[in-house]
Amino acid sequence: MKKTAKQIMTASVVAAITISNMNSVIVHAAPSRRVTSVLPQAGFTYALGDNQVSLSTLQNSIDEESGSDKGASKKSGKSGSHGDSSTISKSVADKIELSSAVTDATPNASNITSSLLRDILNATGSVSGDEAEGEEQSQDETEASNVDNLVVAKAEGYVNIRDNPSETNGEKIGKLYDKSVGTLIEEKDGWYKIKSGDVTGWVKAQFCMIGQEAADYAQEVATQMGTVKTEEGVLKTRKGPGTDTDVMGYVSSAEEVIILGEEDDSEGRKWYKISMEEGDVFICADYVKPWLDYKVAESNDAEKKRLAEEKAKTDANKKAASKNTSDKAVKDGYKSAASYTTETSSIGSAVAEFAKQFVGNPYVYGGTSLTNGADCSGFVMSVYQNFGVSLPHSSAADRTQGAAVDGLANAQPGDIVCYSGHVAIYIGGGQIVHASTAKTGIKISNADYRKVLAVRRIL
Repeated sequence: MKKTAKQIMTASVVAAITISNMNSVIVHAAPSRRVTSVLPQAGFTYALGDNQVSLSTLQNSIDEESGSDKGASKKSGKSGSHGDSSTISKSVADKIELSSAVTDATPNASNITSSLLRDILNATGSVSGDEAEGEEQSQDETEASNVDNLVVAKAEGYVNIRDNPSETNGEKIGKLYDKSVGTLIEEKDGWYKIKSGDVTGWVKAQFCMIGQEAADYAQEVATQMGTVKTEEGVLKTRKGPGTDTDVMGYVSSAEEVIILGEEDDSEGRKWYKISMEEGDVFICADYVKPWLDYKVAESNDAEKKRLAEEKAKTDANKKAASKNTSDKAVKDGYKSAASYTTETSSIGSAVAEFAKQFVGNPYVYGGTSLTNGADCSGFVMSVYQNFGVSLPHSSAADRTQGAAVDGLANAQPGDIVCYSGHVAIYIGGGQIVHASTAKTGIKISNADYRKVLAVRRIL
């Protein structure tokens, strides 16, 4: 049975943001839970599904699927990398071959949409007004109520959130970013009182959708994501749903991937179709925790704090680059990072020009060598290392580095561009340089060749 990402998301979007019939918000961010406050562009991103718990241990199938045919590798610490067995670094290959550990399975993919509202309420420690009074609603009644209370912003940039429904007397207390979601509390004279993120306040109704229109639009703007969860560190990607199809590459534990849909194999086991550098591939759903990526509002205080923290990061990186940029070439025939800083107008441009000289060199899963082979995050990490900046060997972790950039339109040379299971360096002119696949190695591509999840400014 095939299901598209939109079908998977339908109940998720509605259930994720809801209020009770008594107009009290029933979904709140619990500090002890993983409600991610990463800002890929602007506005928080909320993660759904991490409250899922392990149901069983699938001994034989997991031994076969996680890692190699004999088991998964132990944690490698490498993320966002993939490739065939001939292009895996020796240290990673040794771990894959030696390991035979078993990974607990997360719930089947079919559980994503079933009782999702209940899961979220349990995760946040919230209860609805009906539950508090001991009343019960059918699933259809609950979903219909949630749809009625859904709000999605549709405006250029953002909509101001005010403490009163008035442009003259209402103080600005936050921003509801374009395509952000929230819950409707009440309506008054062309204004909506909403709850979104850490803000409760009033927005102009003309800039928002509500009800079924909002639910339909939310399916378009939210992205169904999944986080790979395997204790052994590496999960195979396959050409089709099932262990009898060809292995296409590997995806590391903690990697975040875009889910395009789901299919059952011949034994009824669920598989996710995901977007990766080598194309659309499949991974076993037992190893994936699904969640929705969407934006919510941000209070003025939270925005000020975020911007200050991001500035501190980029300032520290610039200081490190000014002191520690390497004046040694990585190998004969290549120029040092320092040599580019004297030829370009900005340190970001120097990063881009330095990175471009390695085009044509090989891709190696788990590798970090700019000349002998690196994977995507290893390439980005090693390039920046030559400029005195330390980045993680993980494309998922790269999404939180430096400062948020509002899309490719505002990208500058040296920025890093994050995709599903992949990361690259922006070089200007709408292009990136990246360690792509085992077949292509390090190459230059158009930056918009895949859906961009985030752009981050490191310097």
